[in-house]
Amino acid sequence: MSQVHALSDDQVGQELRKMTAFIKQEAHEKAREIEVKANEEFSIEKSKLVSSETDSIDATYAKKFKQATMSQQITRSTVSNKTRLKVLGARQELLNDIFETASKKLADTTKDKKKYQNLLKDLILEGAYALNEKEISVQGRKADYGAIKEAIKAAEKEYKSESGKETTITIDESSALPEGSAGGVIILNGTGKIDINNTLEERLELLKTSALPAMRKTLFGENVNRKFYD
Repeated sequence: MSQVHALSDDQVGQELRKMTAFIKQEAHEKAREIEVKANEEFSIEKSKLVSSETDSIDATYAKKFKQATMSQQITRSTVSNKTRLKVLGARQELLNDIFETASKKLADTTKDKKKYQNLLKDLILEGAYALNEKEISVQGRKADYGAIKEAIKAAEKEYKSESGKETTITIDESSALPEGSAGGVIILNGTGKIDINNTLEERLELLKTSALPAMRKTLFGENVNRKFYD
């Protein structure tokens, strides 16, 4: 039989020291693995957090930049519109002043008797051509009856010469134009149901419509935004 030799105290101590050293070594290596893994996980989480915060900051910046851009565009548009409206208002005010001045000067038209009588003739003739009837009548201011009678004679003569037809023109004294009127005449057909308003006030109103585009172009230049023309 083999004999089992008991370990001496020194041998037991050596074995214990070896085992302790091994355990410590294992513990150090395990601790190192845990530390390395923890550092890796920390780096990953840190990277994720930084990326997430960066994206959040970028998104916030983009949103605020977009809001600022829109606000700037709205402000610019508002200022532009207000400026444009002020310009349009000033232009319209100028046009109104021009027509207001013209309206006040309408009365001056009657001061030159010869020119005014010739104007009455042309206004009556225009109505005669438009109505194309054998008998027509005209309404005017009582103060103009003398000039209108002379204008009628000239108009009848020219009408016959130009059209080859005759028309009888009379003054409708039952309905005179107000004395406050600037002048001119209203021409009526034989039944009095159709009339052509050739008073000076009405001609000025027509001029406001027909001459306005040309006046705007002359005063303010070509409208670059206009796409269609009559």
